[in-house]
Amino acid sequence: MAKAEEIVLNGIPAGENWRMVQRDVGMLGNSEPMRQLIETIEQIAPTDISVLITGESGTGKELVAKAIHLRSRRRDEPLIAVNCGAIPEGILESELFGHEKGSFTGAVGPRKGYFELADKGSIFLDEIGDLPPSIQVKLLRVLEEREFMRVGGTTLHQVDVRFIAATNKDLEKGVRDGQFRQDLYYRLNAMHIEVPSLRERRDDVPVLVKKFSADFCRENHIEFAGFSQSAMNMLKNYPWPGNVRELRNLVEKVIVLERGNFVDELALRKYLKIYDPRENLPVPLNKPKEEVEREFLLRALLEIKSEIAQLRELILSHPLPHYSLGPWREDYSPNSQSANGKNAESVPSVAEMEKEMIKSTLIKTGGNKRKAAKLLGLSERTLYRRINAYHLRPDDDD
Repeated sequence: MAKAEEIVLNGIPAGENWRMVQRDVGMLGNSEPMRQLIETIEQIAPTDISVLITGESGTGKELVAKAIHLRSRRRDEPLIAVNCGAIPEGILESELFGHEKGSFTGAVGPRKGYFELADKGSIFLDEIGDLPPSIQVKLLRVLEEREFMRVGGTTLHQVDVRFIAATNKDLEKGVRDGQFRQDLYYRLNAMHIEVPSLRERRDDVPVLVKKFSADFCRENHIEFAGFSQSAMNMLKNYPWPGNVRELRNLVEKVIVLERGNFVDELALRKYLKIYDPRENLPVPLNKPKEEVEREFLLRALLEIKSEIAQLRELILSHPLPHYSLGPWREDYSPNSQSANGKNAESVPSVAEMEKEMIKSTLIKTGGNKRKAAKLLGLSERTLYRRINAYHLRPDDDD
């Protein structure tokens, strides 16, 4: 089979400087979900197809939009980012499409809107689910006809932009509830990218922590001794409801309040609300029995792992392994080794525990993936990704 021709952007092979683009926009990580995300971006970036980016708050949807633009043929043209939820409805139309002189009180002259400013480039419409119906109609026309009129104007303006939209809302539900136009949804959703939560890419936590620490200390001229391995394990196991944004904020707060000192598990506990499975009893009775059992099992496994990490550090007589950031060199490798040359990660990982839970659940359901996904509290799509990543089969015994 002949090798596929490599896409060339501005004379540069598409894959040659992707790592540089990652650094530029802050998309760091080597986990499987991140690899899949990067592969998808590489495939769609050179085209002009509209993209809808979804994901929880704090996952980095705007970074994905920037990466798509930087890997596109429009990279030398502007990327205009608009937060649709932050602009009052009364002036949103004028902000997007511009206005003519005298179109309303205070319009002392003509003004270009975001679409004209983004001409030949890309426009990123964040929080697209907050658009009022009146603006949705006008946006649909721009998507279909590539033309619009300014507020108070009579002349059609042509525009050449690539559309990238993002939301943390369920737009399909919005369509069913009549809050979002179905035709607009399908036009925006020509290509869908789901940004994984930090819980789905826990292996990326160490490299993100090191990058955030290095950046913050360099900007604020702070010396920081680093995190112990047990503290790093605690960060990996934390659920991170605020995702990458929450992780960055916590890292910066810890560095400041701990005055740059070495942070171990005991110090870190002051800043993280760690769940203790022995607390918050009794269990709410409105949950299915299988869900309650699954929650207890996962919490117990996480606590056992934490205790193993603590015992390991007590047994070792040599200095604790830690992620020393030293003089803040540009070294963000997640594969760091401890001072004695051995890999510091000898405690069972969350991925290993997750693999065992998925395997046992598949066996319990006789290989029925829909039932297994329901018991595990995962979407079927996510479960299939996990099964493929772990090479699992329902009859696995190893």
